[in-house]
Amino acid sequence: MTFEISLSGKTAVITGSNSGIGLGMAWELARAGADVVLNSFSDNEDDHALAKQIADDTGTNARYIQADMSKGDQCRALIEKAGSCDILINNAGIQHVAALPEFPIEKWDAIIAINLSSAFHTTAMALPMMRDAGWGRVINISSAHGLTASPYKAAYVAAKHGIVGLTKTTALETAQEPITANAICPGYVLTPIVEKQIPDTMKEYDMSREEVIQNVMLTRQPSKEFATTEQLGGTAVFLCSPAADQITGTTISVDGGWTAL
Repeated sequence: MTFEISLSGKTAVITGSNSGIGLGMAWELARAGADVVLNSFSDNEDDHALAKQIADDTGTNARYIQADMSKGDQCRALIEKAGSCDILINNAGIQHVAALPEFPIEKWDAIIAINLSSAFHTTAMALPMMRDAGWGRVINISSAHGLTASPYKAAYVAAKHGIVGLTKTTALETAQEPITANAICPGYVLTPIVEKQIPDTMKEYDMSREEVIQNVMLTRQPSKEFATTEQLGGTAVFLCSPAADQITGTTISVDGGWTAL
């Protein structure tokens, strides 16, 4: 049997997708034929221009819908405004680093809201649409930190572990339906945010760019290579293919061997 991947006629909603991993996934899903809904908390010309570029380059219907993922009502409204949601990718996330006693309460609350609670709200709204359509995919972007931990990242680690648990519960509740739920767990990915960190880290440690990448950023990633947004997008496309019909409730690590240690 040959499995072909065509997502024509499917609509994918990707939270936090005007840059980085989310944008990379939007591009790959659109290249596979899906209509895509981009999202972030901002609402400016550049956001809508990204959607137009995807639409023009791939021939799909791409839109941008503003919604603040820290607010449950806006998370739910995003799915409502999308009109349909065959593929839901919960990608929105933020980070803050601090020791537990000094961790700001407002940062904890924001990280849990955006990185975890938003996925609950969007999934709750999307599942009825998927059931009506007779097919669906929930793909939650967790992290290597959803399977292991690091110091000073309490909220992020807690939220990403929570995403894995939410994924499993979603999978069990849809196990006898043509709907799957899985979590992708990236390691370090070369996104614009990571790229911006490199010059400051070079100054801090008095290292070259390559030394910072190999000895600071990728110290826990055995491959010593960044994952790419295209690779993560390709993983998402695979999870939407017929070959992945029986893959549900699990995690797929794209981390260069990080969680093998």
